[in-house]
Amino acid sequence: MSRASIYLDLTDLKFVNLPAGANEGTRTALKAGDVLISITADIGIVAYVDDVVPMPAFINQHIALVRFEKAKADARFVSYFLAGERAQQRFRSSTDVGAKAGMSLLTVRKLAVALPPLAEQRAIAAALGDVDALLASLDKLIAKKRDLKQAAMQQLLTGRTRLPGFSGKWDTGRLGEHVQFLRNGTHARAELDGSSSTRYLHYGDIHTSSSVRMDLGLEAVPRLSSGRARSLDRLAQGDLVFVDASEDMVGVGKAVEVILPVGVEAVAGLHTIACRFDRELLADGFKAYLPFMPPFREQLTRLAAGTKVYSTSHRHIAGITMALPNLSEQKAIAAVLSDMDAELDALERRREKTVLIKQGMMQELLSGRTRLV
Repeated sequence: MSRASIYLDLTDLKFVNLPAGANEGTRTALKAGDVLISITADIGIVAYVDDVVPMPAFINQHIALVRFEKAKADARFVSYFLAGERAQQRFRSSTDVGAKAGMSLLTVRKLAVALPPLAEQRAIAAALGDVDALLASLDKLIAKKRDLKQAAMQQLLTGRTRLPGFSGKWDTGRLGEHVQFLRNGTHARAELDGSSSTRYLHYGDIHTSSSVRMDLGLEAVPRLSSGRARSLDRLAQGDLVFVDASEDMVGVGKAVEVILPVGVEAVAGLHTIACRFDRELLADGFKAYLPFMPPFREQLTRLAAGTKVYSTSHRHIAGITMALPNLSEQKAIAAVLSDMDAELDALERRREKTVLIKQGMMQELLSGRTRLV
């Protein structure tokens, strides 16, 4: 069950072996058209049991099962209604107070639902269902494109597959012989603001970035006063900025390549390592994919130190020895991967807009402000 959709996520099913005729199985068995509501911990998550759910299926004690008379209520409409903001506010206000937050089945029974005529319920459910179907198709397409990009990276960044016109062995070198480390700030969030002239690239902004390149002219990063930024090195177009700490191995070596429009001033901030590589070694655009190259990642994760937090240092990065394609091949690889990134970004923006459209439709249709029938 998820707040993102009334439809169940069936990718990680759990199984149970119930004795034949067991009362527990009879009482908790699902049917198509049932509405499920979480009643412990994260209260008020709503799910609709559609025909896709494999039967037999059962719920546990953390979920309330509501079954409606088909002649009076469309269960899918009710699911959308209960997932709407107004109903969610009622869930929050109806929560039973105690040592553990929860709702009783009696409290669930008392919940109020606004029901338009049955034909309108079905029309509203169908309209919202169409948007959910579009979101599901976008999710599948995005997942497929991500898999294709991952496969392309595994081939192109290892040299197993070469683009047309490129051949020969990649040259091996030590990164420390071709990099300048920039002085970064150590200012906490409390020392930053939103109006000073100097952009401040904080490690948190890198960890949460979904892109390998970051335009500091467009990205909403915090700012640092000119007085505090005076002693720091200014970032330049093409600089690669790493995080120096991560709570898990996945985040070790995470970095963004800086895009810096003319007139924009920026510095690297707390818990970052800002690198300026020789342009004869790494081409702009290709640097963003350096952390994904297996030799780089393998050496960096092997050196990462820590128990609860894994740390990366200037010395770790400088000590990496690896093979790299020539600049022409780097630019060609970067062009292919950048095109794939752009396609993914466009699909994700389309999905975000579709989510907003769905939210607007729910506000209009579930409140009665806009009528379909």
